[in-house]
Amino acid sequence: MALGMCNRNANKLPSAPTETGMSRLALSDADKQARDWFIQTTQALGCHTTVDAMGNIFAVRAGMRNDGPPTYVGSHLDTQPSGGRYDGILGVTAGVEMLKVLTDNWVETEYPVGVVNWTNEEGARFPMSMLSSGVWASAIPLTTAHCLRSIHYPHPTVSEELSRIGYLGSVPCSYESMPMAAHFELHIEQGPLLESSARKIGIVSGVQAYRWYTIEVKGKETHTGTTDLKNRADALLSAAKMILHSHRLATTHSALASTGILTLKPGSTNTIPGSVSFSLDIRAPADTTVQTMDHHIRRDFAAIAAGEDILCSNDYCTPSLPCSVSIRTDSDSPAVTFHPDCIKAVTEAAGSALGPDAEKLTMETVSGAGHDSVYTSKRVPTSMIFVPCRDGVSHNPREFTSPEDCALGAQVLLQSVLRFDKMRADRRVTWNYPGK
Repeated sequence: MALGMCNRNANKLPSAPTETGMSRLALSDADKQARDWFIQTTQALGCHTTVDAMGNIFAVRAGMRNDGPPTYVGSHLDTQPSGGRYDGILGVTAGVEMLKVLTDNWVETEYPVGVVNWTNEEGARFPMSMLSSGVWASAIPLTTAHCLRSIHYPHPTVSEELSRIGYLGSVPCSYESMPMAAHFELHIEQGPLLESSARKIGIVSGVQAYRWYTIEVKGKETHTGTTDLKNRADALLSAAKMILHSHRLATTHSALASTGILTLKPGSTNTIPGSVSFSLDIRAPADTTVQTMDHHIRRDFAAIAAGEDILCSNDYCTPSLPCSVSIRTDSDSPAVTFHPDCIKAVTEAAGSALGPDAEKLTMETVSGAGHDSVYTSKRVPTSMIFVPCRDGVSHNPREFTSPEDCALGAQVLLQSVLRFDKMRADRRVTWNYPGK
């Protein structure tokens, strides 16, 4: 099952080859297969589908009484290189299930409703996360996105791969060309809080800020056996001190810092690395904390490269020759607060689905990870729904959410959309957002 959402046995982690993990990088052949499935399935349910210039796919079911922008359910079908079967996928498949439930039960919504599959949310193959929802929101230029190259050889661009798999749409990728009334996203939590507190639904009020960097450290390639410690300019040693320092800064400022990519040259056992490139991901609930981290990183990394002793980074080390460092900001996502009307719809839907124990089984939370809802929230009312994942594991083949929790999340998603649809009809209002 290419798009499988749930495992049959909720009491054990999946183990069969067809039940563990997904590797469906954006705009790959596997991604094309998933896209084809999405279009065929939604069209069979009577939906009209549109593909825009970033390959985002919009499937819309007509409203019965009023015209206007659809209320959308959205997420993504692309994964990490060795990712799980729920991250993003749950949100899209639950949206398709919503369409099926509405159709099978002859439900007439006041306004159109739809499901959107966003392109390259993960940023794993093309290194900019939430890429296409960012273009849709006019936060990322289309030319920047189209020219972004794959990190894998032979490094094709986004536009080249969209053309190759037949998903370079002619409709502009824009909130003006493909307007929405609202955007709801069901997602696994990707963390341990819901499970550890025995909660079933996370009512997401916003997303924390994050910033991605590429750090380049330049030293000097020399022989490991003939160059004593004081005459080395070891780019990797300097980079290691910087990575450790980022962790110390994160601890000091109640933030997060991680390095997931490390590349060095020349890559020989007996040659001191002369060039190192590494990624840095910093996150915090407040924009001001991320900005403070940015200030310290730029100041302290330059000092570390020059050989200065920052927070005892040189303890028990031999003083050596300086290196140089350059810092490039690859992505900057400010903190997001979701819309109260959407949060209200989710809260009421969770209460209905969970009954008298709803207060004990729900939790208001802030997302630690970025999602396409970050960008949609810049243009339309938006909120998210979280369900637990086993041990908080995500971006990993062991990622797992029980069938019961998947179904409950899908039920809350459906009810949230219906409640928002009724709210629109009752109020007869259009939400005003920047640029609208």
